Order: sequence, then C-alpha cells, then structure tokens
Amino acid sequence: MVTSSTVPRLVVAAPSSGSGKTTVATGLMAAFAERGLAVSPHKAGPDYIDPGYHALATGRPGRNLDAFMCGPELVAPLFAHGAAGCDLAVVEGVMGLYDGAAGRGELASTAQVAKVLRAPVVLVVDASSQSRSVAALVHGFASFDPQVRLGGVILNKVGSDRHEAMLREALEEAGMPVLGVLRRAPQVATPSRHLGLVPVAERRADALAAVAALAEQVRAGCDLDALLALARTAPPLACEAWSPQAAVSAAPAMGARSPGRSPLVAVAGGPAFTFSYTEHAELLRAAGAEVATFDPLNDEALPAGTSGLVIGGGFPEVYAPELSANEPLRAAVAAFAAAGGPVAAECAGLLYLARSLDGKPMCGVLDADARMSERLTLGYREAVAVSDSPLAAAGTRLRGHEFHRTVVEPGSGAAPAWGFTHPERRVEGFVQGNVHASYLHTHWAAQPSVASRFAAAAADFAAAAAARP
Repeated sequence: MVTSSTVPRLVVAAPSSGSGKTTVATGLMAAFAERGLAVSPHKAGPDYIDPGYHALATGRPGRNLDAFMCGPELVAPLFAHGAAGCDLAVVEGVMGLYDGAAGRGELASTAQVAKVLRAPVVLVVDASSQSRSVAALVHGFASFDPQVRLGGVILNKVGSDRHEAMLREALEEAGMPVLGVLRRAPQVATPSRHLGLVPVAERRADALAAVAALAEQVRAGCDLDALLALARTAPPLACEAWSPQAAVSAAPAMGARSPGRSPLVAVAGGPAFTFSYTEHAELLRAAGAEVATFDPLNDEALPAGTSGLVIGGGFPEVYAPELSANEPLRAAVAAFAAAGGPVAAECAGLLYLARSLDGKPMCGVLDADARMSERLTLGYREAVAVSDSPLAAAGTRLRGHEFHRTVVEPGSGAAPAWGFTHPERRVEGFVQGNVHASYLHTHWAAQPSVASRFAAAAADFAAAAAARP
C-alpha cells in the first residue's frame, strides 16, 4: 500500500568533500534534537562512520541511503521506514553534490537522493579563499540540474565580518539565501585515520563532547528557524515505507525452521567491529532469529546458544594485539566454524578469521594471512556469488563496495565467494564449509533472501546441535 510521508526534510550537500558537510549535518541534527524534535538521521552513500555520530546527535539509529547498493527504488522506502514518526529528517550527502558511482552519471549521488526524496538541498560552501566568486560557484550548482532544488547556503570558514559581508552581498545578487555562517575556528575534536573519522565506539565520551560542540557551533552560526521552515517545504513523498517483515516475507524461502525455534545470531561489535547497517539486524529478526552483540576485544566466549555468527567491518588492524590476546574467543570462533556453524564475515571479519593479521595470530579459520598495505582499495562493485554459502546461493547477484588498506594472501582449501563483474573482473573472498568471508560490504535490504538464508542456516545448525546426544 502506497502511503504519503510528510516528514520535513533537508539534504546537506557541498561542492566537494572537505567542505564541512559532516560538521553542519551533525551539528544540525544535535541542535534540532536539543529543541525537543525527533530527528531522523540519514547518510547518502555507503559510509559507516558518520552515521555513528548522527546516532549520538539524535538518539536514533543512523541509516544509509545508497542508490547503488540498494537501487534508487529503495531510497524513498528506506527513508520513510527510518523517518516514521519523526519531526524532521536530515540527510548528509556524500562527496560533492553531483558526484556518484564512477561512470554511472548521477547514480548514487547526493543529487539523485535529493531528487528521489523531493527534498530541498542546503549547500555547505568552504568560503575561506573566495569572496564574490562564491556567487558563480553557487549559481553553477543551482542551475546544473533544474530538478535539484537548492534552498540556501551555509558558508563555512568565514574569516571576518568584512569577509561575511562580501559573501552575503554576492549571494544576494545571485538570489540565494544565506542560512548560516560558520567562522574559521579550531576544528572540533573529531580525529581521523586511514578510512575516515575514528568511529564513535572507540571514543564515546570524547565523541559526545564533539557532537555537543558541533551543535553549539551550528546553533550560534545558523538560522535554525529558517532551516526548519525550508525543510517543511518538502512536498509529501508518495511511497510505501520499507518493512523488514514484508521484505523477508517476499524473499524466496531459504530453508525450514523448527516450529517455535529462534536461532541466536551473534553479531560482533565493540570498538574493533563498528561497520554495520541497521537494517541487517532488523532483517535477521524478521527472519525469525534472535540477535545478540558481543565484543571480540573483551568477551571470552560467544553468546550462549550461538547458532550463527556475523562479523562485519571495522578496524581490526588497529586492535590486532588485543584481538590476538583474547585466545579463548579466538578458539571459540574457530571451534564454531569447524563444527559447521554458519559464519558471515565482511572485511574486518575476513581479517579476524585469517590465520594472522600483521603477524599477530587471529582465529585461523581460513588458510590466509592478512597485512596492512599502502594502497587504498575503494569503490563500488557488482558481484555474483560463485559458490553456495549460508549467505547466498551460487548465482545470486549483489552490489556492494570495498573499502580497505589491507591485503589477504590466501593459501588453499577454500572456494572464492564472489566474482566481480564491474568495474573489473576478478574473484574475491572465501567460502569454506559454512563460512562466507569477503572484503565486499553489502546492504541486505537490496537482497532480503540473504538474511532469510542465513537465519535458516542458523536454525538448521541449532536443530542439529539439539539432536546430538
């Protein structure tokens, strides 16, 4: 049933990366939440880290809107699912406003997301090295695609009152409202490393202080009333809100489950494993599984009754000594995999299952060794499952992305997990027994049968374990 979402909404975009999108978007979310509004946070693209800061700012799960991995047709339904019952939604863009999947036109760009959501765009401009030229820049972005509605500008890194006056005068000539001015100031403490900001889970107390500082910075420099009024100009969005229950029900049946039995799927969390899409746990629960989180840095055993194991992305290379030192858990993971327990591992999870990471012993599930490298592997991928696994039947097609600075040197004994068909042809990952391990990050909302299949495999393992003497 098609319904109408009337949640006021804004898309925060920029001419390029590094202009201040995260500062403004996170600060706006926190400032409006402090006013007592229920704010729904969203991030265009595949990024895992910014949504963690968004969740701190709003008290709600950060959700991604990725038109490449999930398809443009799912952007509005996923948005409506996350924003249901909220007073305002703020979507942080990705890269520059019109940047998307390489060679695919507008696909996966912030502009495409804004058009699908029928949302006004606020452009964050780094004005540190320009004055009147800002009008030409903004005019170009406003006129490039007439279907993108640029509702105003927030000027970042403004140097002085005189500089601000020159910028305002230029934008007034161009007919573009200035909705905020942020002065040059010492950067709020949001430290970065090789894959972006340091995740919230690694610095929660400091991250809370940083979000509060961003809120204060935005509150002092932006016209919140004008921004909220702009958000309320977004017209009704006609779509059916995505539902994990409906998605799983529509997915092909992937296995039998004993009546009344709910398999327990353990999901790695804590500071070393922070990359996870909110919808994955929702889909597993909709498929009949219970979901429990464990921390491989500190927990010495898997949750009691574990019959499925999901180890997502993160920064295990930063925590290799601590992960290696937790020998009881490494042994438990190896024993679970050896017993035929279904395991789905992405990126960091792949490294954790390897024999070693930068010379430190890991779980030894895979005959492979991992190490840091100088090369960043980054980009969207189109893939087809090469081998049957608990995650996907051979032939299943998915879109995903790679994002890592490590390499894995494989031994033998495992089949490849994926065959990449675009942008290059190669095989990647491991399928060994009931273990699926790969660098490819995927979004299960695009293929709910993945969650159904994995929950069924976990239920089968639990049933088999219960039947043993």
